[in-house]
Amino acid sequence: MPAPALYTFGYEGLTIEAFIERLKQARVQLIVDVRELPLSRKKGFSKTAFREALAAAGIAYEHRAALGCPKPVRDRYKADGDWQAYTRGFHAHLASKKAEITDLTLTTQAQTACLVCFEADYVFCHRTYVARAARQAGAPAVQHLTARTVIADAPARLAA
Repeated sequence: MPAPALYTFGYEGLTIEAFIERLKQARVQLIVDVRELPLSRKKGFSKTAFREALAAAGIAYEHRAALGCPKPVRDRYKADGDWQAYTRGFHAHLASKKAEITDLTLTTQAQTACLVCFEADYVFCHRTYVARAARQAGAPAVQHLTARTVIADAPARLAA
């Protein structure tokens, strides 16, 4: 059996069928939904339908609302488009979720998991910050799924 892996994946632009097929290609065993509210206008991606479609494909599902981006941070970003402010706000939120990160880390050490949110570009999605926090706590190396490829996480280094 292959070693566990930690992926992230955004469903933007994909059908539920294409999304699940990509998960199967990556041998994902567990989806960790890190949307605060697991609702979607996109068919098949709201919590119950999503969980059922994944179950039919043999993939487990967990919703972890505490690791979602809080509404005030999302609303501020919608209003001002300031990604740096969004990042600071989300990191402040994430700093208060140490127990949830520890639990996520333990889960990802036991099976191949994938953190899911809507945004296709992992660079501009909070799931990347959640995955990196789990990695720092001992989770497997983070890899980002796209519709066609896998990209190893490479956090940017800040200049002094």
